[in-house]
Amino acid sequence: MQSWQRTMWILWFGVLFCSSSYTMSVPFLPLFLFDLGVEKDSVNLWAGIVHSSAFMVGAVMAPLWGLLADKYGKRKMVIRAGLSLSVIYALIAFVQTPWQLVGVRMLHGFVGGFVPASMSIVASVAPKEKLGWSLGMMQAGTMTGGILGPLFGGLLAEAFGLRRSFVASAIIILAASVAVIFWVKEGKPAADGEAAVKKEKPITYRMAFRNRALMSMLLLLVLFQLSVNMFQPLMSLHIAELQGGLQGAVLSAGFILSLIGIAGIVASPVWGRLGERKGYYRILTVCLLSAGTVVSMQFFVQDLWLFAIVQFIFGLFMAGIGPIVNTLVVQNTDEQFRGRSFGLTTSANQLGSMLGPLIGGLLGLALSIHWIFVATGAIMAGAGLSVLLKRRREQTRLRLRAARPVEDIR
Repeated sequence: MQSWQRTMWILWFGVLFCSSSYTMSVPFLPLFLFDLGVEKDSVNLWAGIVHSSAFMVGAVMAPLWGLLADKYGKRKMVIRAGLSLSVIYALIAFVQTPWQLVGVRMLHGFVGGFVPASMSIVASVAPKEKLGWSLGMMQAGTMTGGILGPLFGGLLAEAFGLRRSFVASAIIILAASVAVIFWVKEGKPAADGEAAVKKEKPITYRMAFRNRALMSMLLLLVLFQLSVNMFQPLMSLHIAELQGGLQGAVLSAGFILSLIGIAGIVASPVWGRLGERKGYYRILTVCLLSAGTVVSMQFFVQDLWLFAIVQFIFGLFMAGIGPIVNTLVVQNTDEQFRGRSFGLTTSANQLGSMLGPLIGGLLGLALSIHWIFVATGAIMAGAGLSVLLKRRREQTRLRLRAARPVEDIR
């Protein structure tokens, strides 16, 4: 096994443990609020505050952690985030009031960055021809942890109580951090002829904001996360409605959400390989258009079994968007800006994740979830069309430039 592969697989298990520890604790926080004395009629409001507080702080802090990763090393940022998160998860077990929980969640957003820094290391050490596949595998690791976390978290909470399950989350992310400390070397990418020249002039955020390709990908991530999170808070209620009651709705929702994760595990590396062969922009367009079309079809679905099938298909196409966008971000930014570029993608993801439930909740007051599925599909398909049209304009411009006579160029 080559050194970059060894690094990737260690970090793959790291992001799996990080994602598992997150989903072992965070999805159960609304239930934990009852232990903190929150009344049933106000638990939804508190759950929204607790959930969004970390995203709000994380969106602001991610670019700073990215800057520090470029300055002091990405490996150090992975270790810093992992050790800090282990303390945060342990602290959740000791909070006594809802406001203390909000404060700990804000600290959670403040110290985050384990996954993007790990992605940044993999992007730095992987060969160019393996970039799409390696980032796809990292995405699959995150999704695998997202599936295993609620399962183990639920079992631990049932057996030992919620507070002890938070301690277990802390131990898991601590184990991931220790693995990085002992076995991950950040390494350096293979030198290409221009590497020394590029280091002469440091790249700043101001220069990066003039990078149209980077800005386009960040906007795309915001729209993607916004659209997906528009319907996520309403999913369990919709599933209960489809099956005719609340009885067993939690189990049904868990099963259907796990199907989306399983689809992502299967499809993420495949989309990465297809991007390497067929072109990343082409595969990104296919994923966006197909995901938008499939999720819009939920408007017509009235049976739970059919809803589950359509969600699985949606997960197959959705799984290609994140890894391919990350690959395009890497291709359109300089190596010395790599940590900051992943910090910006994290901010974009968290901004969309914060806005999506808010917009979805407001739409839910006036429209049924069926129309929210249509709105989600329209946003995704519109994003796919914009990528397609922009790419065609760029290719046409390049062909025209190549066809111009030498005299015209002079």
